[in-house]
Amino acid sequence: MNRILFFIFFICCFSYSQGDLTNLSYTIPEDIPQDYFDVPLKIPVQLSGTFGELRSNHFHAGLDIRTQQREGIPIYAAADGFVNRIRVAHFGYGKALYIQHPNGYSTVYAHLQKYSGAIQEYVKKTQYEKESYEIQVYPKAEQLPVKKGDLIGYSGNSGSSGGPHLHFEIRDNSSRPMNPKLFGIQVEDTRKPLINSVFVYPQGNDSHANQNQNPQQLRLIPQTDGNYIAEKITAFGTLGFGISTVDQQNAANNRNGVFRIQTHHNGERSIDIVFDRISFDETRYINRYTDYGYFKQRKSRIQKLFIERNNPLSILKSSKSNGFISVPDSLSSSYTIFVSDFNGNNVRITIPIDGAKLPIKTEKVTEEHNHLVVAREGATIVEGKFTIYIPPNSLYEDALLQITSDGNILNFHQDNIPLHTNVTISVDVSNYEASDMNKVFIGKLNFRGEPYYSSTERSGNILSTKVREFGTYGLAIDTIPPMITAANFSDKQWISNHQTLQIKIDDAQSGIKNYRATLNGKWILMEYEYKTKMLTYDFSDHKNSETENNLKLIVTDNVGNSSKFEATFHRK
Repeated sequence: MNRILFFIFFICCFSYSQGDLTNLSYTIPEDIPQDYFDVPLKIPVQLSGTFGELRSNHFHAGLDIRTQQREGIPIYAAADGFVNRIRVAHFGYGKALYIQHPNGYSTVYAHLQKYSGAIQEYVKKTQYEKESYEIQVYPKAEQLPVKKGDLIGYSGNSGSSGGPHLHFEIRDNSSRPMNPKLFGIQVEDTRKPLINSVFVYPQGNDSHANQNQNPQQLRLIPQTDGNYIAEKITAFGTLGFGISTVDQQNAANNRNGVFRIQTHHNGERSIDIVFDRISFDETRYINRYTDYGYFKQRKSRIQKLFIERNNPLSILKSSKSNGFISVPDSLSSSYTIFVSDFNGNNVRITIPIDGAKLPIKTEKVTEEHNHLVVAREGATIVEGKFTIYIPPNSLYEDALLQITSDGNILNFHQDNIPLHTNVTISVDVSNYEASDMNKVFIGKLNFRGEPYYSSTERSGNILSTKVREFGTYGLAIDTIPPMITAANFSDKQWISNHQTLQIKIDDAQSGIKNYRATLNGKWILMEYEYKTKMLTYDFSDHKNSETENNLKLIVTDNVGNSSKFEATFHRK
């Protein structure tokens, strides 16, 4: 594969006063191997997710490879190495496998249905030793070696997966996820990125766009060549721009992330954004990179093409004036955005600007507020029975907040400002009866006013929880134990032909915390799928040898209510 991907842009509508933009390129670094890793599936590569794609509170760390809408597709090791980490969890990556390779890179395979061969045996043995479905282990190099092309597992839908697929990552020797396409993994793609919208963001007290100090969407005029020209804006002062854009490959209509965004002002490079490598330490800065408030209101992510304070993202490769441009009075200019996918398909948006210092007709909107929080200092705020501790640098910038309380309800501003680190909410519950005290929890209220459990700790009469979102929080009491229902058998039934035992568990208020099942007095592994609320025991574990078997299951919710289920079944 050619190491150099050429992104060629034909400038047909405007000439630039500085620089030639007709040949912009991205060069794959020489130290990235091109033929070392194989695709881990033997089916056509179709993606439902690309590297760096914008997700809630994080950038996507790998490729989501479609598995024909089904589970059980064989997964193979992408290169020689050894399994150095295995994690099984109810949420997140679900069943995940990590392989260390001799060249310093590692690969990750997530949302698996199950592992294969010696790996599956190792996992089951560990789960029974620890008496826990959820495990995290770090095998030694000699325990689970693999060769390139070895069967290591089967695709699934475990963890926080929205449908069957394989999540595949390649990480560098510092465990930073890299774009797998940089390593020669090819996906057929001749389709240009899609442009949803473009915005202008006036900055400072005297800046404006069309005599308006607030962010504004620009009307885009499609051109016959697939590019766009925006309606001319009249502006003055410092401006930033933002874009909502996605990419699609030939074999899938999923709206994925793009690879590169470049901007120029009058032909001079303004900012260069490349989705090549993102560390987990920086991934939450997506909330600084995107227009968080706009997303919460409109469910569309605008990528800000300028760098604000407290934005250390490594995808921001270079910039002049942090991506902001200066528009003087009485001068015309042109701002251009180039959006590219990895295969070099690109779209150009040209924005003509007339410089004019005009009276401002629409001033910047200021929300109702009763507290000013200086980001670098943080704050401790008391409202009614609630105390809120905002640590220094939890906010990206100083913020005007509206915080009020009404009895057991805390209105903690609107969820239109991002929080980077945890904020602590504490509340005095001494007015509750002693018998209810242990059942009280703090929850975030949804639009129906129903509480969603937030991990709550108690110290005397004070409850506290850590949150990373603004919104409405309140106190709730959960005195109702979880529900347990046998799904594929009944008490005293003969089930010799059953391959599994299935039991549905649910908790309507604080949610399931843990469960424990025994068969004839011995712990058994029951896998919990929270999306279907189902516990499953596989008889292939061979933990029952009796004809008559006694099953016991105890399920506990997050405030300590528990339910017990018992049944007898017969099996030969």
